[in-house]
Amino acid sequence: MVLTRDFKETVKERTARDPAFAKAMLDEAATAFLNGEPHVARLILRDLVNASVGFEALAAETNRPSKSLHRMLSEKGNPSMDNLAAIFGAVRKRLGVVIEAHVVEAV
Repeated sequence: MVLTRDFKETVKERTARDPAFAKAMLDEAATAFLNGEPHVARLILRDLVNASVGFEALAAETNRPSKSLHRMLSEKGNPSMDNLAAIFGAVRKRLGVVIEAHVVEAV
């Protein structure tokens, strides 16, 4: 099946008009990371950064080079905990939210 719209543009437009969507993406990224799926978390964060903060602004906010941030959030990226915390912090700040983790019984 042929895609008719660019995925990045679709996410960017949805994020701009629906703050709850952006917050849900951040929640999914944090949940994926904490549940042992860092590769999924990186890709969601990459899409969210593209749609909300932008890599150049993220670079300024985190004092890290934009190209390094792109590599960190790539499919094979391997950001350190410090870098990941800085990325989550910058996105969280941009969205005006606090991240809280809750432990629930496994089903």
